[in-house]
Amino acid sequence: MRYLDRICDKELAFRLESKGAVLIEGPKWCGKTTTAEQQAMSALYLQDPSRKGQYLRLAQIAPSQLLEGEAPRLLDEWQLAPELWDAVRFEVDHRAAFGQFILTGSTTPIKDNRRAHSGTGRIARMRMRTMSLFESGDSSGEVSLRALFDGEELGVCRADVDINRLAFLVCRGGWPQALIGSERVMLQQARDYLDSVAEADMSDVDGTKRDPELVRALLRSYARMSASQASLPQITADVVGSAGRGSSSTVERYISALQSLFVCEDLGSWNPNLRSKTAIRTSATRHLADPAIAAAALGAGPKDLVNDLNTFGLLFETLCIRDLRVFAQALGGDVYHYRDKRGLECDAVVHLRDGGYGLVEVKLGGDKLVEEGAAS
Repeated sequence: MRYLDRICDKELAFRLESKGAVLIEGPKWCGKTTTAEQQAMSALYLQDPSRKGQYLRLAQIAPSQLLEGEAPRLLDEWQLAPELWDAVRFEVDHRAAFGQFILTGSTTPIKDNRRAHSGTGRIARMRMRTMSLFESGDSSGEVSLRALFDGEELGVCRADVDINRLAFLVCRGGWPQALIGSERVMLQQARDYLDSVAEADMSDVDGTKRDPELVRALLRSYARMSASQASLPQITADVVGSAGRGSSSTVERYISALQSLFVCEDLGSWNPNLRSKTAIRTSATRHLADPAIAAAALGAGPKDLVNDLNTFGLLFETLCIRDLRVFAQALGGDVYHYRDKRGLECDAVVHLRDGGYGLVEVKLGGDKLVEEGAAS
């Protein structure tokens, strides 16, 4: 399969130029390893079944031996051998050079006595997400976020895609593997991803056994509440109503585990003035990392979304937020949402480190909805 350029390729190159090691984090199957391989000169694959046992023993006895190799050296799924974290930090200090290691991980780094140091100053973090529509070749890229921030005047751009195709793109998702094969095969990838999360990953993330059916119920709840500021009690009530069991504390722990797996990625609130007296709603907007996860959790295909435009609109917003996050990160920015006590709101705020910001409304509909969104 030909490598498709990722927007974060340039960010990875820059971070290697400015730090001793780079940690690429993100959901499983989003392309972390393949992207890292484009710039790595040697690699250690900790999931290699033929050598995994040996690697894990070496990590405990002599971790420095696993770091030997031409730089940048890729340490794929490093969290399987947590001892490597401090070994990398020490080696970066010892070599006193940038661009030594690339680490990839599909879970948040373990916080225990095996990783006593945060890595600050030695190891840079870079978030990677599933592919934006531009990266997967489904968008022309005619409208540039960078150009908008540079003050360029851009006219209206109409996408060459109808509602049926858009529904398919929402259900397909942005995993590189979902770009191969028939449409049926493409749609299967998100369902397989959800099965893996529920049946294995949620228990593997920290060694705590979790109920797969409760995981599925929680993901269905998250999917139904996509693009809303649903509270924990609301989600808990929905989960209990669906699964017939669960509690607020259990749901909270399960959400934390999903966040560690980068399955959930809520949108934080934005305050345009740190000293403003305006009451800003601070509840997070609920989003899954990819709209296809939500579609799979609901058991919905493209035709189902076309027949339920309200649900379609919510998942379409998740798709747009995912893409905006990819683009904003390349500009050194972040994405938030805004809502105040007067009801003024904005689906997305792209905020750059220089203080510049852009307000974005997401609408799935005709000109009337676009005007209503702009007015609010």
